[in-house]
Amino acid sequence: MEYRTLGRSGLKISTLTMGTMTFGGAGKFARVGTTDLAGARRQIDLCLDAGINLIDTANVYSDGLSEEIIGDALDGKRRNDVLIASKARMRVGDGPNDEGLSRHHLIRECEKSLKRLKTDVIDIYFLHEWDGVTPLEETLAALDTLVRQGKVRYVGCSNFAGWHMMKALGIAGRDRYPRFVTQQIHYTLEAREAEYELLPIALDQGLGVLVWSPLAGGLLSGKYSRDKATARQLAGWHEPPIRDADRLWTIVDTLSEIGRERGVSAAQVALAWLLTRPAITSLVIGARNEAQFKDNIAAASLALSDDEKVRLDAVSRPPAIYPYWHQQQTAHRRLGPADIVAGREEIPE
Repeated sequence: MEYRTLGRSGLKISTLTMGTMTFGGAGKFARVGTTDLAGARRQIDLCLDAGINLIDTANVYSDGLSEEIIGDALDGKRRNDVLIASKARMRVGDGPNDEGLSRHHLIRECEKSLKRLKTDVIDIYFLHEWDGVTPLEETLAALDTLVRQGKVRYVGCSNFAGWHMMKALGIAGRDRYPRFVTQQIHYTLEAREAEYELLPIALDQGLGVLVWSPLAGGLLSGKYSRDKATARQLAGWHEPPIRDADRLWTIVDTLSEIGRERGVSAAQVALAWLLTRPAITSLVIGARNEAQFKDNIAAASLALSDDEKVRLDAVSRPPAIYPYWHQQQTAHRRLGPADIVAGREEIPE
């Protein structure tokens, strides 16, 4: 297992992170998975034994049951062997303050998460989603309080737009609040929008990048085709949205072809491609069972050839949107590393 430094921090995390949205199976999360405590213990042991050192969860997963299961599964015995990431922002009740990034909500939810996880500190605490109502000064001040109290070690954001992130980084620098060391985003061969803004920002600002749902909810696993929907889709789980089905299945066909040629699964090829991308630190892999985890873990040691990467890029590369196409035509001789993240058309001669 390879370990990469998380952004500008000194923290090393494995290139694969254990995702636990499948733990618990309460409410709508039953559509994703129903792993109980016994299954969670087996899966956590499997991942830790493979060298994974980060477990990712959130207060909203199965109404907190995912965090409870992690706390019970670790039970103090392996807590020092693993880092824990959690999140807050989503609605967790019916009250007017049961969602958002207010000081009230963040501090309350962090303290609840600590109790469920049976730990004194959350290693990486993510703002799970943007809140356009709460001033960022209030949100970042709340994170500063949690860090100063020793309840949180590092902070990050998830599902922010580029301008959201840059505004937060600017305020953190101005007011000397804890700076995001990472962002957690959706990024796959099928969904490469992050290459327009989020990955360039990560490169330029020194942010680590964790990728959630790196197999697009199972769509890139190779188990599904134009005529066979995924288990999540059949259960009514609609993330991520697919806007061009023909393009999706062309990508899956290419993944499957390369997988057959290499004697590995299409899922491993999709994950291995992501690990070659700029700024990527770790992929958050979730699974319903141990077999799926074992297959995904094998991707950490799969090295794709240049030809294979070219084939995958050819069927998935997004078009250059404005202002990038204009910059390619008029400024391509003075573009820096963050400007030329893949996902652009070829630079003209």
